[in-house]
Amino acid sequence: MFDVDKIRKDFPIFNNKVNGKDLIYLDSAATAQRPIQVIDSVTGFYKNKNANVARGLHTLAEEATISYEAVREKVQKFIAAPDQKEIIFTRNATEAANLVMRAWGEKFIKKGDKIVTTIMEHHSDFVPWQQLAYKKGAEFVVVDITEDGQISENEFEKKVKGAKFVAFSAASNVLGTITDSKKLCQIAHDQGAVCFIDGAQSVPSVKTNVKESNCDFLIFSGHKLMAPFGSGVLYGKTEFLEQMDPFLYGGDMIREVHAERNSVWNELPNKFESGTPDVGAVIGLGAAIDYLNKIGMDKITSYEHELSSYLLNALSGINGLRVLGPTEPKKRLSLAAFSMEKIHPHDVSALLDADGIAVRSGHHCTMPLHERLKVDASTRASFYIYNKKEEVDLLVQSLERAKKIFS
Repeated sequence: MFDVDKIRKDFPIFNNKVNGKDLIYLDSAATAQRPIQVIDSVTGFYKNKNANVARGLHTLAEEATISYEAVREKVQKFIAAPDQKEIIFTRNATEAANLVMRAWGEKFIKKGDKIVTTIMEHHSDFVPWQQLAYKKGAEFVVVDITEDGQISENEFEKKVKGAKFVAFSAASNVLGTITDSKKLCQIAHDQGAVCFIDGAQSVPSVKTNVKESNCDFLIFSGHKLMAPFGSGVLYGKTEFLEQMDPFLYGGDMIREVHAERNSVWNELPNKFESGTPDVGAVIGLGAAIDYLNKIGMDKITSYEHELSSYLLNALSGINGLRVLGPTEPKKRLSLAAFSMEKIHPHDVSALLDADGIAVRSGHHCTMPLHERLKVDASTRASFYIYNKKEEVDLLVQSLERAKKIFS
């Protein structure tokens, strides 16, 4: 049984008021709230184990390193990666994408090569490949979506033909669309292309298995799955990571440095982890994974589908409101980006905030997608494990009040 009331008790922020109202947080697609277990894990580290990792033999340094590396194992199991050395810690998903673009893309993409992505990508999974194509003289191809916000496998297969690199999101941060990652990776691999998945939106809500999808790279941010800011992950198959050159230089990514000859890089995963990491954030990432595992990812997905169904049905009753993306709840995450006739999304957001409801407005770092949908901006309400159906009802009531104000 999914006990949302019990879960909410773990989140201190829900004791707060916003504009004199109980906080209704519907912006988890931007960043999730943190449970006390994650907060305590970070403060516990700084109170009891604060030391730099992989740099000392004293007790605190060894304890910090053991705790830090234990999180790598947790991440490996969480996404079903074959080996811990395939888990690279980064600051966020954006840095992870740029690491691949710089360390793999700039080395292996040549003039005339074909790079493919989709129109529904977050800028972090669009701009790096666009800029790589411009820099290298490669062909940059964008796969369109269907009218209900999904990737057509036929369209995808046509565009991917002859590609060298293919990047797509496992779930859209605007449409909510959950893609068939395994199928899309298979199509890419059938063309001999390298397959890169942006899992920033999917990993917090859907069980992730990189062996099953057979992706070559996967990225995600810790802060979207209730970990602290400053924690992110790049998964890469060993064969690819070993081919790549370091992205940043200095610190523990070096094994040998000599004045008279070139430096020797460290083994994986250290080769891509230069400088002092945000150890506390990584410790918090481990606590967040523990928290999700305790609930169960299958239960989380099921609850999100339930919320999504309730949300879509409730929003359908508001005249003049257009929800972007699939209409089938099981094909999307529990978020809804929408536009309202004659009301700008920024005004919608401000009016909802007056009722203590936190949503996001704008293009959500997906300008190409909004241009494709012929909307300048949208309002997005995104839900997670601590949200209740009653909050959907309050959202609808607030939207109806906004309509009356602008009518």
